[in-house]
Amino acid sequence: MRYAGAKGQLTVRADSGFYNHDIVAACCKMKVRYSFTVRQHQSLHNLIEAIPEAEWTPIPYWMEGVADVAETTYTPFQHEPDAVPVRLIVRRVKPTPGSQLALFADYGYHAFITDRAGDTLDLEADHRRHAEIENAIRDLKYGVGLNPPMADPRGASPPTPPGWRCR
Repeated sequence: MRYAGAKGQLTVRADSGFYNHDIVAACCKMKVRYSFTVRQHQSLHNLIEAIPEAEWTPIPYWMEGVADVAETTYTPFQHEPDAVPVRLIVRRVKPTPGSQLALFADYGYHAFITDRAGDTLDLEADHRRHAEIENAIRDLKYGVGLNPPMADPRGASPPTPPGWRCR
């Protein structure tokens, strides 16, 4: 990014596919701020469930009254010599009524680590926008025909993207 002329503070926001020690360490070494979705395991889940109820703050969500955000401290990659505590920001969401998850859990959790300064709710909203951007990119790819449309199960030909029609 710097070689391309980027100025100012750089920030990496990524999903759990990029959550690993080498990438986080590279961000720290290059002074690039980060926000990585974490892979959840039992000890992390236990840490999240130990967050006191009073520390959860409701946030606007597509269904009213179902999502909250809280923050705690977490040390990822504890076995590494350069492991340091970072912010762990967690969104919890009540399962959609009638869903399978509703049978087994009170909440679904989405957590990410970050070294960014700022308000917890602002950082959570910014990290969540990353997923919205990925969805928009996916929609654009399929909408303009960069990836072929799925075949119709009835055997009909998929529609030709408008820009590809011959006259």
